[in-house]
Amino acid sequence: MIVSMSGSAGERHKFAEVFIPPICAKRNPTEWEETSHRDLDKRRMIITSFFKMGAGLASLLLAAAFAAPPAQDIVDTAVSAGSFNTLVAAVKAAGLVDTLKGPGPFTVFAPTDEAFAKLPAGTVVELLKPENKSKLVAILTYHVVPGKVMAKDVVKLHEAKTVNGPEPTVMTEMGSVMVNNANVVKTDILCTNGVIHVIDTVVLPQQPQPSLRH
Repeated sequence: MIVSMSGSAGERHKFAEVFIPPICAKRNPTEWEETSHRDLDKRRMIITSFFKMGAGLASLLLAAAFAAPPAQDIVDTAVSAGSFNTLVAAVKAAGLVDTLKGPGPFTVFAPTDEAFAKLPAGTVVELLKPENKSKLVAILTYHVVPGKVMAKDVVKLHEAKTVNGPEPTVMTEMGSVMVNNANVVKTDILCTNGVIHVIDTVVLPQQPQPSLRH
């Protein structure tokens, strides 16, 4: 298309020819709007597909992570958890670190820091003293069962023979498991040399123990 117009001096100027593609020239505004909507829908579908692929990949990675074999032994797992600081300190004071880092396997019913806090005031401080080591060892080994006993096996037990010797009572009621008066609040924390089950109370041996020395 050529557009001409007169200048101030009566001269006629020709503007460059403007080419309008046939496909564009034939489309009315409604057709343009429909095309834009279709393009937008395609973009949305592509973006949604990418998000779905990303979510699927994330799920696979998480599944792989949880399925991966444990990388730490019982002691290092307890340290990494951050909720067994008192237990770890007690294990060190009792000289049981090498034992619980050994090949095992062991099943540990591990009291949390909150569980130790339930004991009478000053009890933990006294137990950590060198002169009360035998008492501490007796209590800690009462929380350790030889072998790898998973949750599905724990619920079938009525008693569990510990490294200490005495057998705490194991009860299952309404899907909850108790070891003596302690509730099992988390199960099957896998370690390279056994498994940890978390309990909310320190369980004490039933047999008489040496008195604390002050």
